[in-house]
Amino acid sequence: MEHVPPPAEELALLDRELARLDARRSQLLVRRAWLLSVLTPPVARPAAPPAPPFAAPFGPPSPVRPPASFAAPFGPPAAPVGTRGAQNVLLTLGGLLLTIAAVAFTLVSWGHMGIGGRSAVLGVVTVATLSAPAVLLRRGLPATAESLAALASVLMVLDAYAMHRVVVPQADGRGFAAAAAAVLAVLWGAYGLLLDRLRLPLPLAVMSAQLPLLLWAWAAGAGATVFGWALLVTAASDCAIAVWGKGVAVRVTACVCCWATGLLGLLVALAQSVSADAAPAALAPGVLLLVGALIAVSGAWRAPAGLAVAGGLVAGLCGVAAVGGVLRAGVAWGWSVPVYLLCGVVLLMAVRAPLPRPVGQGLVWASSTVTVGAVLAAAPPVGLSLMGAASQMARVWSGAPGGGVRGALGVEGPAWSQMAAAPVVLLVVAGLLGAAYRSWAWLVRVAGPVLSPGATGRGAAGRGAAGAGAVALGWAGLTVLPAMLGVSYAAAVSVQLTLVAGVFAVAVRGLRRRMDGVGLTALVCGLVGAVSTGMLSLAAEAATYAAFAVLLVVFGGAAVLLGGAAVPAARTLPPLPYGQASRSVGTLQIVQAVPACGAVVCGMVLARAVGASLGLSAHQAAPVMLVVPAVTVLLGARLRGLPSALPVELTGAVAGLVAVGMAVTDRPFLALVLALCGVLAAGTAVRAERRPVAGYLAMTLFVLAAWLRLSASGVSAPEAYTLPVTVPALAVGTLRRRRDPEASSWTAYGAGLAATLVPSLFTAWADPHWVRPLLLGVAALVITLSGARLRLQALLLLGGAVLALDALHELAPYVVQVVGALPRWLPPALAGVLLLVVGATYEQRLRDARRLKDALGRMR
Repeated sequence: MEHVPPPAEELALLDRELARLDARRSQLLVRRAWLLSVLTPPVARPAAPPAPPFAAPFGPPSPVRPPASFAAPFGPPAAPVGTRGAQNVLLTLGGLLLTIAAVAFTLVSWGHMGIGGRSAVLGVVTVATLSAPAVLLRRGLPATAESLAALASVLMVLDAYAMHRVVVPQADGRGFAAAAAAVLAVLWGAYGLLLDRLRLPLPLAVMSAQLPLLLWAWAAGAGATVFGWALLVTAASDCAIAVWGKGVAVRVTACVCCWATGLLGLLVALAQSVSADAAPAALAPGVLLLVGALIAVSGAWRAPAGLAVAGGLVAGLCGVAAVGGVLRAGVAWGWSVPVYLLCGVVLLMAVRAPLPRPVGQGLVWASSTVTVGAVLAAAPPVGLSLMGAASQMARVWSGAPGGGVRGALGVEGPAWSQMAAAPVVLLVVAGLLGAAYRSWAWLVRVAGPVLSPGATGRGAAGRGAAGAGAVALGWAGLTVLPAMLGVSYAAAVSVQLTLVAGVFAVAVRGLRRRMDGVGLTALVCGLVGAVSTGMLSLAAEAATYAAFAVLLVVFGGAAVLLGGAAVPAARTLPPLPYGQASRSVGTLQIVQAVPACGAVVCGMVLARAVGASLGLSAHQAAPVMLVVPAVTVLLGARLRGLPSALPVELTGAVAGLVAVGMAVTDRPFLALVLALCGVLAAGTAVRAERRPVAGYLAMTLFVLAAWLRLSASGVSAPEAYTLPVTVPALAVGTLRRRRDPEASSWTAYGAGLAATLVPSLFTAWADPHWVRPLLLGVAALVITLSGARLRLQALLLLGGAVLALDALHELAPYVVQVVGALPRWLPPALAGVLLLVVGATYEQRLRDARRLKDALGRMR
């Protein structure tokens, strides 16, 4: 009988419940002690009653009344409501009721009165509402005063609307709204200054002041430039209020409005500057942008650090947009990017200007933003040059494409001409970053006034980032250059190969010195360039051989040079914490292995190309592909102990898998390939460090090759071929177990048993007669019982699996007949009952599974 819940789970529940009761009892005892101390009259009244040990959750004690009820059992009695608080609540409710009554009167009785009467009612209610806060503030009711001031603000807007309908109904709505917004801003400002304890009127005045100029420009039908000036003038006034305004709420409101109106006005000016087709047309928006920059700098001068940096950023971007917009007017957009880039670089000269440090940092950020934007604008041609080569995968060895390298990339000439400035931008930025990398100490000295405290300690990281950026952008600019110049296909492949070799030289030189961003970036660029060049070379047979041969030499040379630098590089690593040092060593090992694996991949491509050149089909060329893993097996023995040995061998194993995939369409060739792979695995197993994996792999490959060979030869009785192998294999296994009783049964008997049982099982499943399945079942039963009696895992599992599958084959027709005769609802019902039973006894089944696992684990 099952115990629900299990005893262990019930014991844990009881322990938790007892702990909770103990904690509750301690809490009640502390509370009782406090109550007793309060009820006992003290000898001398202390200035403040001492807090109990657990006073924090309950609050300080308060004047005590007799404990007549248990309304608040876990805290002292609440303090009585003061007279002033009650008065505030009553007056607030009264003010709200009056407001509701006034609104109801206005809504219900509005239709029975003329327009003058309506306006008079609104005016009286507004005056009364505006006067009430002064009285309320004198009586110490600020919350009620704030509520009525908010109501008065709404009524003033309604008064303005009523005045337009009564006094000047013929006036233009937009012009009147502008005047009303200005008047309301003045009135709210005066009202807020007069009643300075109110927090709402002054922010409302600031918000209302955003509308007059915009509405007047709209009413006058002004152009975009006038709208821009209106927005910037409004932003300037907001900036002044944010700097010199009274109160935090006013300053925050003015700051938010300044950013909103200022950025909107600058966007208007920027759109006009970019769309200008001549220098005179770009002057007006340029002046507008410069005014915006002046406003941003003046506001940032006295702003907190974060806002000052943002103000400097906006000012710098405005200056670049203003000057660059005039210089680039009338030029195609592709060549406008270098102009803005030049302006952004010149902006860096402002770091020596007498500006506050945050403003100078904002200018540096502005220059960096312009530079990043220019690089992103030049990125699409690089992507086309790298990814366009993938189109050659669909037409391998179809001949050199017409139209030179542009035809190979699949992009027409006009598209490249529109992106002609991309290499210029990339190379210029790469040159600037390279100069910064070489003269980093001087640059830090010059930019000292704008560097944040602690930036000097991060100088090494900044210098490394500059060097990495210089390498990446220089490589990108040179990569896109052949397509921009429209050179021939052969010249483009030659240039790309030279560039890959050069980048790898930079990577090797950098990584042999130190593990920094320059060498790693150069290595990544070299890998990407090698992949792109390899795909580009697939268009022609000669180009494929030449390109991958050169890449093989480059990868191999880089692997040799980096492998020789392994020990010096490891010794020159600075002292680091354990985790960081482990990551550095891991990075070093990856860096050494990548070129070696790349060389193996190039060898795979060359081997496949040789097979295609000889006119061999895929399965016939599979043995040629096995030359690559054969070489890696020899290299693995030569590179023993080096970090690159295992990656090289694993890449060679991938080549073996490719060969198996190529031969899978032809069983005789597949058996041959598997046998050759088994020979390579056996050769690898000669080495002690590879023996545990390679030995089993060789055995498996040989067995699979034998089975496939038998199947390909049409053998209907595989036992005649497998038993002569199984008997001596079992004999050898028995001798091994006698000499080493601790040897695993899989090592001694696994291969011998599988050599016969598995082919016989496959043959029995296709045999329509009963003799072979019966004999196989009897043999599997004997092997299973022997494994259980002798406690040998291999015999038990192999025999049991074969016995179960053989029985399933024999019982399958009857099971199908029974299932066909059953109602369709019965199998799902039985499955549901089984799941319920297993779920109800889940813990017991889990324990049974663990016991079975332990029993199998104890077998040899």
